[in-house]
Amino acid sequence: MLNLQEILPFLIPLVVLQFALLFFTIRHILTHRTYKRGSRGLWLLISILGMEFIGPILYFLLGKEED
Repeated sequence: MLNLQEILPFLIPLVVLQFALLFFTIRHILTHRTYKRGSRGLWLLISILGMEFIGPILYFLLGKEED
């Protein structure tokens, strides 16, 4: 059985990356007005509830309007 101290060095960078991606996504959603699909509220909800990389990645693939 794995001990928490054994997997912690691998887990910490993933958690930091996850929160950095979420922060960047929320910042982008709040500073832009147009989206390919959906609205600002929808993308905020998807990004926050789907926080485990999936929500932010979906936003950048499906929702982000090309600049």
